[in-house]
Amino acid sequence: MKIAIASDHAGFGLKGEILKFLESRNIRTIDLGTYSEESVDYPDYAEKVADALTDGRADKGILVCGTGIGMSVSANKKKGIVAALIYSDYTAEMAAKHNRANVITLGARTMQKEDAIRYIDIWMNTPFEGGRHEKRVRKVLDIEKEQKEK
Repeated sequence: MKIAIASDHAGFGLKGEILKFLESRNIRTIDLGTYSEESVDYPDYAEKVADALTDGRADKGILVCGTGIGMSVSANKKKGIVAALIYSDYTAEMAAKHNRANVITLGARTMQKEDAIRYIDIWMNTPFEGGRHEKRVRKVLDIEKEQKEK
């Protein structure tokens, strides 16, 4: 598995901690920035991670900003991306199990480092349940197709 990761300036510190965690687990990563706490625009980094998934450079993505909300909204604009805002063990599990989220977003200002790492571990290790959830995920992805056809 290869994970693309990016943050804005607010998420820069937590992104570094997440990278250390992933590397300690021998998970390959692509760090797509930002590389400092200098102010940047979160949509630019959400797009970088989304593009890494859609062009095959990465299998999953992690995005970090102040709340995780802006990154989630931005990433979900890209075709094929199912980005979920994670803020608990339960949302981490359900993002994988029921929503087949290929990107998760985290808020550096809304959670502790240890919690964020635990959420990532849960998400990475929870399989998609399929079944009735496959139909629902397919319906979500079909909305993208309908928009493109109009």
